[in-house]
Amino acid sequence: MVSKSPNSQDSLAEATRSRASFSGHGNALGAAGRRQMSFDPDNAEDLRVPGQSIAISPGSNGFEEILIGVAWDPLVKKQKKLLGLIERKKIKGVDLDIGCLYELHDGRRGAIQAFGEKWGAYDEAPFISLSGDERKGERKGYDEILSINGAHWSEIKRILVYLYIYKGVPNWAVVNPRVMVDVPGENDLYVSLSVDENRLNLCAIGGLENIRGGIKLTNYTEYFPGHEEMDRAFGFGLEWGEGKKR
Repeated sequence: MVSKSPNSQDSLAEATRSRASFSGHGNALGAAGRRQMSFDPDNAEDLRVPGQSIAISPGSNGFEEILIGVAWDPLVKKQKKLLGLIERKKIKGVDLDIGCLYELHDGRRGAIQAFGEKWGAYDEAPFISLSGDERKGERKGYDEILSINGAHWSEIKRILVYLYIYKGVPNWAVVNPRVMVDVPGENDLYVSLSVDENRLNLCAIGGLENIRGGIKLTNYTEYFPGHEEMDRAFGFGLEWGEGKKR
């Protein structure tokens, strides 16, 4: 994908990486003062069926920070031992990433994802940032989080949230991705994947549309062979190219 200038906060985030444990902002792994996501899909409203949607109205003061998190399971290899015992050993697993395409009301469009180090920005356009790049799925709670600055929701037209398997054999059922949308003042929304496609490594999870100042959240769960095909299906019109993570 065509690269943009690196986020001005990248060097600061990298400097704090060694002493920070978690963050949902600024692609650091633990800046103070950020709200953490709950991790309780059993008590969340489930958007289970592709095409199903829900409307979320802003409060009297508009929206606060909106968090979209993904967690997944590391791969486990079963080995038989003596006496019929089975040993479970974690092996080098799938690198699953969350990302989004966005369109602002002023016409600007782009992508936010670890691939290409497109971390976004929380306090300036596009008002969406990615927490970081978790490559094993072993973090407690959510492995990667998109943070949306709800105070600027009026400037955002639509967001397409997607997951892609950057490394490893595409097997969505094995990695068991779990996506939660956390809007303050609302029940958490748990987007379930219809895992019926293991040949394609990219899944458009859902969309957030700005409808008269509110949020329309829709479950898409549609699989694609790549970003360009997904972009074409949803009409964002970005330029894409080859690349790899560092």
